[in-house]
Amino acid sequence: MKHIYVARQPVLDKNSEICAYEVLYRDSKQTSKVENDRYASAAVVSSLLNQFGTKRILGDKRAFIKIDEKFLLNDIIFSVPKEFFIFSIFSHVKMSEKIIERIQQLHEKGYILAIDNIALTQDILQERYGMVLNHISYFKVLLQGQADTDIKACIEALHTKGIKVIGVKIEDEARFEHAKRLQCDAFEGYYFAQPKIIENAQYNPTRMAVLRLYNMLMEDRNIDEAADEFEQNPEITVQLLQFINSAAFHFRKKISSIHHVIVLIGRIQLAKWLMLMIYSKSVSSTFETSALMLMVKNRTELMERILKEIRPDARSNMLGEAYMVGVLSLMDTLFGMPLEEILQNINVSDEVKDALLYDKGLFGEIYRVVRSTEHMDINTIVDFEMKYRLAPNKIKDIIMSSIEEVAKLENPSENEV
Repeated sequence: MKHIYVARQPVLDKNSEICAYEVLYRDSKQTSKVENDRYASAAVVSSLLNQFGTKRILGDKRAFIKIDEKFLLNDIIFSVPKEFFIFSIFSHVKMSEKIIERIQQLHEKGYILAIDNIALTQDILQERYGMVLNHISYFKVLLQGQADTDIKACIEALHTKGIKVIGVKIEDEARFEHAKRLQCDAFEGYYFAQPKIIENAQYNPTRMAVLRLYNMLMEDRNIDEAADEFEQNPEITVQLLQFINSAAFHFRKKISSIHHVIVLIGRIQLAKWLMLMIYSKSVSSTFETSALMLMVKNRTELMERILKEIRPDARSNMLGEAYMVGVLSLMDTLFGMPLEEILQNINVSDEVKDALLYDKGLFGEIYRVVRSTEHMDINTIVDFEMKYRLAPNKIKDIIMSSIEEVAKLENPSENEV
């Protein structure tokens, strides 16, 4: 049976908020023939519509779906609901008379169209796309290897047409700053999918207070003592209570005190969510879900679900350690300091530390697979499936179920309380 994988990569706006997703497909051969491009487009659309549901996977966002010439010209494209997708046309598709006509038809019917990952020049912009600029909403532009003056002129020309420009393959801070200088409207790349930056990813005293509270819970201190510590940090208390009263937990009555939270949930579970809360965009009086928090939530879901798959008898303490690998894996990004230094001040096991720092042990193997899902490194995933005798596509199924769980954080008002 062929291995197939679906994952989503966030597209972030200028405020580092998720404005859309690119939904990615790969098979185990990672081939790039046109027939596979077309199959990939159909597989993504079918998976979202028929298997998982667009609301669960996308929330209120749209998905960029890559399409080739044959998919574009096939009349089945008109059966795809226009509310959920942005058709991103491969840059190698020639703007023939038939293609231009089809683009016009789709635009008239309300479909949103993009040009995918193009190395843009002024000549290409005018000669290839001049006839369709009034029907295109996005250009996903490769910024490397091009003269800044040429790219900037192209972006300015696109802006005059009301077209938004997404800088792609943003893989480090230098490229991100470069894309911002060129006036890109949004950004996509492993720098954000990891993610490597969020606006306030830096040392914050309130976050350190969260770490202290975490340690108190893990050290089995008296409940009253832990509750008193929360009361010394009202910003954390307010945010945590709002978080608990959202879709994260399902209680008949809303919780009004930290003591109540500790009793009902238990120390370990509260410690997990307390650590996860650190990844919110800001520890303030309002709960916000950031791209960084969504990323760490996805990692923790994958760590636990993959462990359960290969170790069905795993006890709660082992699952807790798998969770902590995921939740701690982005702490260096958050605090702007080496992970080794952060781990010196946190009460975690050697197995967790070895997994995070050296990919050692079972947790390290799973952690490596989790990172591979973000980069769609299919070989690593397939090797893991074969080593542990998992069914083909099992990791794909776990990825999709994890995405559904993460989507609950993005749309808390739509879940039961």
